[in-house]
Amino acid sequence: MNALDLDRTLPRAARRALEADGVGDVVDKVIAAERLDLDDGLRLFEAPSAAAVGALANLVRERRHGDLTFFNRNLHINATNVCEATCMFCAFSRLKTGDPAAYTMSLEQAVGRVRALRDTFVTEVHIVNGLNPDLPFAYYTDLLRALKEERPDLHVKGFTAVEIHYYAGKYGMTYAEVIGALRDAGLDSMPGGGAEIFADRVRRRICHDKVDADGWLEVHRTAHQLGMRTNCTMLFGMIETVEERLDHMLRLRALQDETGGFQTFIPLKFHNEHNRLSGLYEATGVEVLRTYAVARLMLDNIDHLKAYWPMLGVQVAQALLAWGADDLDGTVREERIYHMAGATTPQALSRDDLVALIRDAGRLPVERDTLYHVAAEV
Repeated sequence: MNALDLDRTLPRAARRALEADGVGDVVDKVIAAERLDLDDGLRLFEAPSAAAVGALANLVRERRHGDLTFFNRNLHINATNVCEATCMFCAFSRLKTGDPAAYTMSLEQAVGRVRALRDTFVTEVHIVNGLNPDLPFAYYTDLLRALKEERPDLHVKGFTAVEIHYYAGKYGMTYAEVIGALRDAGLDSMPGGGAEIFADRVRRRICHDKVDADGWLEVHRTAHQLGMRTNCTMLFGMIETVEERLDHMLRLRALQDETGGFQTFIPLKFHNEHNRLSGLYEATGVEVLRTYAVARLMLDNIDHLKAYWPMLGVQVAQALLAWGADDLDGTVREERIYHMAGATTPQALSRDDLVALIRDAGRLPVERDTLYHVAAEV
């Protein structure tokens, strides 16, 4: 029997707990596949029975994907960490070329990362950079062409909306012109980074000097209109309120209604080491689980919910497969951004590691490519 053909129902104990919490009407809406609103989301965040909220999210997850859980074999390249932006939560960037720990890869160094895997099955290279004022736009197009020349089979997912906005302003281009030039050079899709929290109150305090929420959304709108698929994210566990998290989700949902271009939502847990928000407490494990569960319930038009293990930790990411998530990302290889902020997860997991984690959680592993086509038999 196919995993998607199994009967998926909400356990009675979870139903009773949620009715006792006063959200039985929200349960009815979920079961009837009706859209939840802001008030529904607030009540789910406040419901005492967190595990029951997770069970409700799991019901939606299994309606969509059964026990299938996706992963890929991918490689990260952060070509430069020199960045003009002064985001308070960032431990990765350095303000100027020449600062301690600042770096910019040569094209040969970046291509060498891919060349080292010449005989290894990898389907995706993921590129995210700082906003480096010293580089010409040709650096990025030349980088893409060089990577494609070395491995034309690789899907290149790269350049956040923050980077696209920066290039447009710096080089006198429109968003469409920037994305078009990058795509002509070899870009295949875009990641979802840089969204942080859309609320102006929060952005003014943590990332005042980079693209605002409307600009971030407009970049992705433009990419979708040009036929490019993208991901979307939310950085949570800083100074934002639960209502601001929900507002963020609803704005993503509205754009997805308009364009249909998002394929994955990735809630990103804030890490408090080596940055200017080190005095904040990080989100607890239960808060992470509940945030994922509510996201799965609110984002009814985004197909996948990714548990990004380098940021969450392997055990929490595995647990999230029962709280709404259906994707563990991939092998990753040398992730820098979250490890410089204090993440203690491995720098990479093997394919066998990911398959074992998924099976141990009672799920069925599916090795995918970036666009969620089956890439290899498991």
